[in-house]
Amino acid sequence: MKIAIAADHGAYDLKEELKKYLSGKGEEVIDYGTDSTASVHYPVYAGKVCRSVQSGEAEKGILLCSTGIGMSIAANKYRGIRAALCHETYSAKYTRLHNDANVLCIGALVTGKGLAKEITDVFLETEFEGGRHKVRVDMITEAENEEMKRSND
Repeated sequence: MKIAIAADHGAYDLKEELKKYLSGKGEEVIDYGTDSTASVHYPVYAGKVCRSVQSGEAEKGILLCSTGIGMSIAANKYRGIRAALCHETYSAKYTRLHNDANVLCIGALVTGKGLAKEITDVFLETEFEGGRHKVRVDMITEAENEEMKRSND
């Protein structure tokens, strides 16, 4: 699986850890930065990962910042992106099963590295359930399309 990953300065260390972990499992990881702990603007990195997922270059995305909140807010501004902030494996499982989330957000200062790996594994290994949940995801997509249409009028 191709996975796009990025972090801001507050989560640089966790990004490096997850990148190494995923590569070690045979996953193809596309690193969109940041490349140090120097202060950066997280929306820039959210955009890089989201565009990679939108284009199909990556199947899933992972975004990391200190709390995960900023990245999740920024990511959900991109059409077709369903980003979920997960602090434990239960949310990671059900956001895939029921919401078909395609971007995982984790807060590096609120989630330890071991748990972050577990959350990532569950997120990447869980398939979308479809059925009644697809109807709901389609409703989200419809709302997104309507909002886009309204903003273009």
